[in-house]
Order: sequence, then structure tokens, then C-alpha cells
Amino acid sequence: MGRLFIETLSGPKIFKCRCCKVDTASHSEIVSKDFQGRHGRAYLFRNVVNISLGPIEERHLTSGLHIVNDIYCSSCQQILGWKYEKAYEPSQKYKEGMYILEKERLMKEGW
Repeated sequence: MGRLFIETLSGPKIFKCRCCKVDTASHSEIVSKDFQGRHGRAYLFRNVVNISLGPIEERHLTSGLHIVNDIYCSSCQQILGWKYEKAYEPSQKYKEGMYILEKERLMKEGW
């Protein structure tokens, strides 16, 4: 088994995996805080780090049918949210390539 590469983020406000405290996203990458995850509130991010992707699947979400991948922490394998691969509704296309991180699965540093 190889060595795990963990990226460290710089900046005043960082989101980390609640389980293992590995950096996950920067506050500056938030697109919206007005999303719903499986376990409550969630944030939409442009970019995240230290994640691995699950298999692609079609999923019916509150905003319609999407093709998504679940996102896992690359360190502890805790599920953190999902990535939007494709949106079928034209009004939802802006989400493609972006990430949902569930607030309950994160902790804040530098706030």
C-alpha cells in the first residue's frame, strides 16, 4: 500500500472532516449555503480536496434527477457528501462539476 497524500489548505477559514480533521475545503470556495443533504444543511463548493469519489449513479434529489458520485474523506473514508456530474434540468446545469459537503460531517477551523 502506498503513502497517503494529504493536501493542506491555507487561509483563515477552513472546513475539515469531523472524524479525522483532514482539510476538506476553504470558505472562499463556497457557492451557496442554501442546500439540503441527507443529514441536514449542506454547502455547495466549487472545489474540495482530500476526497475520493464513489461510483457514478443517477439520483433523484429535491431539485430533480442528477448524475452524482458520493464523496468520501480520503483519510478516514467517512462519507462527506456528493459531486454533481450531470444535471438534466437546464436550470440546474450550474451545479455540474461542483460538490456538496454536509455541514454535520464537517468542522470549522479559524472561525
